Amino acid sequence: MTPSFNPPQRMLMGPGPSDVHPRVLAAMARPTIGHLDPAFVAMMDEVKALLQAAFRTGNELTLPVSGPGSAGMEACFVNLVEPGDTVVVCVNGVFGGRMKENVERLDATAVVVEEAWGRPVDLARVEAALKAHPGAKALAFVHAETSTGVQSDAAALCALAAGHGALSIVDTVTSLGGTPVLVDEWGGDAVYSGSQKCLSCTPGLSPVTFSPRAVAAMQARRSKCRSWLLDFSLLTAYWGGGAKRAYHHTAPINALYGLHESLVMLQEEGLEASWARHRKMHDALRAGLEAMGLSLPVEAACRLPQLNAVGVPAGLDEASVRQRLLERYGLEIGAGLGQLAGKVWRLGLMGNSASPLHVTTCLAALEAVLAEQGAPVTVGAALPAANRVLFG
Repeated sequence: MTPSFNPPQRMLMGPGPSDVHPRVLAAMARPTIGHLDPAFVAMMDEVKALLQAAFRTGNELTLPVSGPGSAGMEACFVNLVEPGDTVVVCVNGVFGGRMKENVERLDATAVVVEEAWGRPVDLARVEAALKAHPGAKALAFVHAETSTGVQSDAAALCALAAGHGALSIVDTVTSLGGTPVLVDEWGGDAVYSGSQKCLSCTPGLSPVTFSPRAVAAMQARRSKCRSWLLDFSLLTAYWGGGAKRAYHHTAPINALYGLHESLVMLQEEGLEASWARHRKMHDALRAGLEAMGLSLPVEAACRLPQLNAVGVPAGLDEASVRQRLLERYGLEIGAGLGQLAGKVWRLGLMGNSASPLHVTTCLAALEAVLAEQGAPVTVGAALPAANRVLFG
């Protein structure tokens, strides 16, 4: 007889998921009702309004896609990009590369503006690409690149797209709820995120919002959307609002309870307060890491507070450090991806994982493991430095 699965207790400080708040887990354990039940439909309207507030938008087409952030990404591309279109894609990490892949799978042309990993998207090069391709349908970029810990200038990039008659497709998977995401102020057209990072919900839902310009472009398509499940012309009949809903698919009911609760908690804290909390936890972690003798290779001006790339000391087996942190302390941190594999660790401070307890536990555990492995760290300096930021 196979026993029930009981996962170990972990402290999640990798690139996602983040620790899920007990209130969210409790919400997900509430009784399942039908996805067309009047009570559930009323909750759907609340989820939509709460997402609009989180995105800082009045966009009517705002909904959580049933699937992870990658499903939200694909939804944006399949609804807006058609065969033969040209899309300028900014690639400065793994997830920009996935945007390029989406464009190519739609038989469209991806004009790649590549930047070194660890650097933000270069505005001048993007403008040059848009000028060289005046008929480009869209400009696609990652606001918060999870693979590198870099934040790009979303406001400027959206303005460049609009100035050249292109739509903007924006990845805010790691930024929504943690740093300012201002969809209407930016003029962003198709913006997607994920439930499992700064929203501190479980993985499996992808909030998406479309501007009126994006909706108009979707309605003016020459061909059918290549995905039935992600076709917003069908999904809006279910998520469009009001009491009457057209069945599209069976929504992940209990997961949506969790998203609703996480958004209620964000509303209770206040969006600006959440941004400030993530920034303060980053400042404390950075102070501790630097006092210990570790470096943060991303320049401060474009450093993402909730996803910290930390340089691995030369000659160190970075995988063994992560393994010991997990085995001894139940602490998960992330490895580097792609070009940064073996060169950095990725330390997440997202949602419920952006707390003084997470910062101080991580610093103490990391210091102990590094000192044991003979890394050149200053023992005893990290916690006092972090505590000065946290508590004055």
